[in-house]
Amino acid sequence: MLMDRRFQELEGVMKRADIDEFFRRLSARDPAPSSELAFHSPFTLLVAVVLSAQATDAGVNRATPALFAAADTPAKMARLGEARVRELIKTIGLFNTKARNIIALSQQLLERHGGEVPTDRAALEALPGVGRKTANVVLNVAFGEPTIAVDTHVFRVANRTGLARGKTPEEVERKLLRAVPARWKQHAHHWLILHGRHVCKARKPSCAECAVADLCARERRRRCRRRRGRRR
Repeated sequence: MLMDRRFQELEGVMKRADIDEFFRRLSARDPAPSSELAFHSPFTLLVAVVLSAQATDAGVNRATPALFAAADTPAKMARLGEARVRELIKTIGLFNTKARNIIALSQQLLERHGGEVPTDRAALEALPGVGRKTANVVLNVAFGEPTIAVDTHVFRVANRTGLARGKTPEEVERKLLRAVPARWKQHAHHWLILHGRHVCKARKPSCAECAVADLCARERRRRCRRRRGRRR
């Protein structure tokens, strides 16, 4: 056990007790976190998440009210057509590709799933424009599965804090699923996304305002450097 702790300290890996405390504190601040995307059904959530790739949630939320007013089911979306979808989402990055994918996935939902969003990961990932992250969000938010979607915020926070170190989103996801206690998994990716978006930001993290700074590997390394500097 002592060797395990030393290894964790050397590698900047967060200890299990600290991981539990990390999520306890985030939960205390926000007991019921939710997606910042606006949606009202599994289908509108799916479309919103597809649109959010390489775009901000705020930007997606500005475009989707008009889109969902015109088409909030796969059948209505397919009838709306690619040109009209493109016009309604043109303020979002990669709108040409996304419009094409939204029409294609709507048609596939009608042809293969009776117009319903599937609850099966493989079926979700087979939809045009849907990757593992999007499937994880839909499974978690729409269907209550304890999945952990790894976007750029989660990837950064997991690596920076020592929660789960990995070179790819898939590696970080696997490690988070092993490391995060079961009682926190349902909301884990929301807490991590929100923490990364508003506190543990990419360029300038707000460490002075961080509720979990003392548990963070980055902060531990900084403290070690300061102690070594005082000894010289």
